Amino acid sequence: MAQAKKILVVDDDPAIRTLIHRFLSKQDYQLEAAEDGKSALAVFEQFNPDLVILDINLPDSTGFALCQEMQSRTGVFVLMLTSRSDEADKIRGFDQGADDYLTKPFSLGELERRVRTVLKRVRAVTTAEQQCLSFNGLVIDPVRREVTLNNDIVALTALEFDLLHFLASHPGRVWRRAELIQKVWDYEYVGDQRVVDVHIGQIRKKIEIDTSQPALIQTVRGVGYKFESPGQGESAS
Repeated sequence: MAQAKKILVVDDDPAIRTLIHRFLSKQDYQLEAAEDGKSALAVFEQFNPDLVILDINLPDSTGFALCQEMQSRTGVFVLMLTSRSDEADKIRGFDQGADDYLTKPFSLGELERRVRTVLKRVRAVTTAEQQCLSFNGLVIDPVRREVTLNNDIVALTALEFDLLHFLASHPGRVWRRAELIQKVWDYEYVGDQRVVDVHIGQIRKKIEIDTSQPALIQTVRGVGYKFESPGQGESAS
């Protein structure tokens, strides 16, 4: 029997901590909770969670700083939980390494779907998926879940890796945002489809020479995105 995944909930609101703890415990997850950054790091060291559900507004720290600190230690998955819905906060959260983002108020069913989906990213890679993808200086290794550009490691979040790998596995094919959400996020996402644009923007910052004229991940106006293998096809206008 598979070992239960471990989840750390960090939120200064005791009602939310208790609600999430009780609900996810019934879904066969192991739960620990913390109310601030200091206690969260202490629990994190002892508990070694697979996922942290992390509020942005904490009394002694920010979720952004905590996300970076935790991921520098273990590469843990992070689901940001916050009352902020501002686009800039979402972009900053993803830029700090968050794997997903849920805005309060939220339904417990939606939270559980997000948790399940993020944790599924730790999965066995099938033989067909094990082949490295190489495009000039860009190499995508699905076994190590590692991307290098001109032999330098590209720091991608788990979701950014999945999105890039999926697009690069189908060079030249145009994907609508809704299709990418279904294929990569792997659930019926009910939020703003611009979440795809945010992640594409983050990936472009890390792999494109000129983000204003991206050569690899191209925008197809009115439709969505495609990955264009260097030397193949025409550049985007």
